[in-house]
Amino acid sequence: MGRAFEYRKARKMKRWSTMSKTFTRIGKDIVMAVKEGGGDPETNARLRAVIQNAKAANMPKDNVERAIKRATSKDTENYKEATFEGYAPHGVAVLIETATDNNMRTVANLRSYFNKCDGNLSVSGSVDFMFEHKCHFKIENSGQDIEELELELIDYGAEEVFADEEGIMIYAPFEDYGKLQKALEEKGLEVISSGFERIPMDVKHLNEEQRADVEKLLEKLEDDDDVQHVYHNMAEEE
Repeated sequence: MGRAFEYRKARKMKRWSTMSKTFTRIGKDIVMAVKEGGGDPETNARLRAVIQNAKAANMPKDNVERAIKRATSKDTENYKEATFEGYAPHGVAVLIETATDNNMRTVANLRSYFNKCDGNLSVSGSVDFMFEHKCHFKIENSGQDIEELELELIDYGAEEVFADEEGIMIYAPFEDYGKLQKALEEKGLEVISSGFERIPMDVKHLNEEQRADVEKLLEKLEDDDDVQHVYHNMAEEE
């Protein structure tokens, strides 16, 4: 198994545990997808993917439909995606993906969290190179031969294909997302969910006290309404 498998296994039970935070994140994804490509999932591949994710997160259908309707209104705020980089205590690299309607507020809040937790919000490019940017798809496991499936999908960018108790996971480079999404749909493979991840190329091992220092910052970041995803290179507890 490769890096994506190990990374997913370590993070599966981590974070995004509260339903309200997950729904808020998906709601923003819906707004951005609709603003970009319209409110019809049949013609908007990004929206189609977000709806799949909403279903996988058990987000009520009515909530999804309301979010799409709201997003089509000209009065609805438009979120801009922005990525921030920094260092937590003990040299742990942190990469934060946000969706915000007020970039100045977001920057001020993030800087405050880093300062209060003895970290440092840094400049663009300071930690990005430490992570691989990947896309991933989870599809139904209906008894497919994993090796055969991987061979079929290699031409569409697939790098790792493996099964877990939730289905079959497929990882590919970030830029191959659209190509792989189209291939899965054309092959009639049911996509349960999809998205993007930043996988650290190396991890830092810390003691319990040091981990607590880093977790304090990570919790503040993830509780912020503008934050969509937080990635770091601290090794998970064994």
